[in-house]
Amino acid sequence: MIKNRLFLDALEGKEVTRPPVWMMRQAGRYLPEFQEIKQKYDFFTRCRTPEIVAELTVQPIRRFGMDAAILFSDILVIPQAMNMPFEMRAGIGPWLDKPIQNKQDLERVEIPDVEESLKYVFDAVKATKELLNDEIPLIGFAGSPWTILCYCVQGQGSKTFDKAKEFCFTQPELAHQLLQKITDTTIAYLKAKVRAGVDVVQIFDSWGGMLSPVDYQIFSWQYIDQIIKALKDDVPVIAFAKGCYFALETMAQSDAKALGVDWTIPAKMAREMTAYKKTLQGNFDPARLLSPPQDIQKMVHQMINEFGKDNYIVNLGHGILPNIPLENVKAFVDSVKNYRS
Repeated sequence: MIKNRLFLDALEGKEVTRPPVWMMRQAGRYLPEFQEIKQKYDFFTRCRTPEIVAELTVQPIRRFGMDAAILFSDILVIPQAMNMPFEMRAGIGPWLDKPIQNKQDLERVEIPDVEESLKYVFDAVKATKELLNDEIPLIGFAGSPWTILCYCVQGQGSKTFDKAKEFCFTQPELAHQLLQKITDTTIAYLKAKVRAGVDVVQIFDSWGGMLSPVDYQIFSWQYIDQIIKALKDDVPVIAFAKGCYFALETMAQSDAKALGVDWTIPAKMAREMTAYKKTLQGNFDPARLLSPPQDIQKMVHQMINEFGKDNYIVNLGHGILPNIPLENVKAFVDSVKNYRS
């Protein structure tokens, strides 16, 4: 039985003494202990070594005591397992030598046996659960099919993902075939993660905001919704779509237990668009963690007051930046823990 159930209670819509707090990308680059390990092992070696994953996952918990841990991993482990051999290149980021461009490229994309090809992730979940010792819940995650497609077609990161959008708009049949393959693999992957021991899953639609409201429904949301429906009876699901405030009304009709919101939407508007019936997660601007600690405390308390302490999970509006001072992270987490309505 998990001792600190604040995060799980908030997902279930139960009344809480204060909202829970965790941060996207909390297991990462802003921590000096993370940097020490980074010097010794390349990125995907870190992702594929269960003992390293477990250590990186619990590092922020030891230091700051968040109410949930998120497994150190990457959204690109899924396309790697699907025969798209992504690598992480210095100064560039994700890189795929042969992006998906046509029918022939799509034919080489496999729906893998995830238990075999991604066994290292599930082993890492088990190793992490041992280290956490039932103190707090563990979050597993995956990228949305649209966000994965962006990388698979673009071949690397982009400010516009113009090639990915061109692929969808000029070859929609192929795009939907690829999106469905990613969706099927993601469902199998997340279900296996749940069997391995994760308590919650989050779907990251990092590039959903690249699409118009109409195209978002066509190329992204319908596939996220498939994943939510497939997982809803197994585990609570959080859906986070950056830059997609316009889809909140539709997302609120889904079986997701919580919806993440970024810093571009006011709390009141987010509550109104979701008809006050969903737990919301967010939405502190990650760059605002560069503010003085006393300002961070004031802003966090104001944010909680605006969202309300119940049906709410304190988080950032996107991942933590690598240049955030440790004392500012502590101020953020502590200001939630010290909150009293």
